[in-house]
Amino acid sequence: MSLQMVSALRPAYSAEEYAVRTDLAAAYRLMAYFGLDDSIYTHISARVPGTKDQFLINPYGVLFRDITASSLIKINLAGEIVDQPHADYGVNPAGFTIHSAIHSARHDATCVLHTHTVAGVAVSSLAAGLQPVNQWALQFYNRVAYHDFEGIALNHDERERLIASLGPSLRALVLRNHGLLTVGRSVSEACILMLNLERACSVQMAIQGSGQMTYPLSADVCELTAKQYEAGDANRRPGMPDSYAREWTAMLQRLEPATPTSFRD
Repeated sequence: MSLQMVSALRPAYSAEEYAVRTDLAAAYRLMAYFGLDDSIYTHISARVPGTKDQFLINPYGVLFRDITASSLIKINLAGEIVDQPHADYGVNPAGFTIHSAIHSARHDATCVLHTHTVAGVAVSSLAAGLQPVNQWALQFYNRVAYHDFEGIALNHDERERLIASLGPSLRALVLRNHGLLTVGRSVSEACILMLNLERACSVQMAIQGSGQMTYPLSADVCELTAKQYEAGDANRRPGMPDSYAREWTAMLQRLEPATPTSFRD
């Protein structure tokens, strides 16, 4: 049975779960659209609404561009598959290690997004890591953590160290010599944070490749800018969407008209 056929046989998910599934499928397709995917590797997960121990993740072996709402696998923190739409596709073991760690400890983590990109891996491999040299990077000023490389994330013992590295509130983690990770209170937040983190890394590598000195920014300006990002639309008019929701709605337009199987299937 093809994934398209499985998608057509949509189970009776709750409205809340189906909304998260739809956003998560869109996130996969947007990462592919922007070139932030890595063949069948890397992963994005989202907590199943109303649960503390279940999350949704991609079927291992399916390209990001082809993920649909009903093709996502539901798994619990013990590694037990709760809902597997297609028997031929399981869960990436490294993906389970990373995502089960974050979801187990960070109950604000509605969505966890992990990438391997040229710019992200390059910055993760630099001793100095991400530098405050551009506006995108300043969103993460003193707000990004680092986790040392321990090999491919197959050892479940690494989960406690991942949790310790990220801490209780940060939303960005650089996995040394490996890649990037963002945590969001919504799928849209994790996705937009990753796009900004990736841009920050791309700009940094372009600057360093130029061989020119960067223009210095004061610590005060860096902190001010980070707080401006955090404030977002705190003073927006009632009923108006926040900045993540506004940008997310706009980005979804990049997925229309839909490919043969819609991410909403």
